[in-house]
Amino acid sequence: MPAAPAYRRLSVEERRSQLLHAALTLFAHRAPEDVSLDDVAEAAGVSRPLVYRYFPGGKQQLYEAALRSAAEELQRCFDEPPNGPLLPRLARALDRYLTFVDEHDAGFSALLQGGSVVETSRTTAIVDGVRRAAAEHILSHLEVTDPGLRLRMTVRMWITAVEAASLIWLDEDKQPPVEELRDWLVDQFVAVLSVTADRDPQTAALTQKLTADS
Repeated sequence: MPAAPAYRRLSVEERRSQLLHAALTLFAHRAPEDVSLDDVAEAAGVSRPLVYRYFPGGKQQLYEAALRSAAEELQRCFDEPPNGPLLPRLARALDRYLTFVDEHDAGFSALLQGGSVVETSRTTAIVDGVRRAAAEHILSHLEVTDPGLRLRMTVRMWITAVEAASLIWLDEDKQPPVEELRDWLVDQFVAVLSVTADRDPQTAALTQKLTADS
C-alpha cells in the first residue's frame, strides 16, 4: 500500500489564510449574519475553539478580516499596467472586477448594500477604501497629477455607477452577458467624461486625448 502523506503542521499565517478563505467562500454565497463560526470551522475542517484562537473577537473580527481580504482583492482588480490606450486598460480592469462580482455573488451584494447586523463603521470604511483606491487608480491612468473637483467627482460617480450596475446585474440573473455589461460600462465612462467636459477644461482635454487614442 502507498504510504500515507505526511502530516504537515500549518504555520500561523497559513492557518489564518485557510480560515479567511473558508470564511470568504461562505460569505460569497450567504449574507454575513447567516454564517456562524461553526460554519467556518466546518468549512475549514477545524474545531470551533481553533477559530477563536485565531480570531478571539469572534465572528465580528473574522468578518472584518475577511472583508479586508476581499477589499484587497477588489483593489487589485484596478491595478493595470499603464501601457497602451486607456479604454482597453479600463476594460481589462472591469473584466477582473466583474469576475470577482460573479464569483462572490451574494457576498458582494451583502458587502455593498449594507444593512447587515455585522456592519460597523470599520466595515463601511473598508468598503469605502476600495472605492477611493479605484478612483486613484483611474486618475493615475488618466495621467492627471492634480485632478480638479469636477474630474474627481466624475470618476467617483462612475465607480458608484459600476457598483450599482453590478448589484442590478446580480439581481437580474447576471444579464446582460458580462462582456456586454463591461463594454456598456466603458461607454458610460466616456459619456460621463464628455458631459463634464462641457463644464471643465481639464476634463475636455482628457476627452480629446481619449478620442485621439481610440
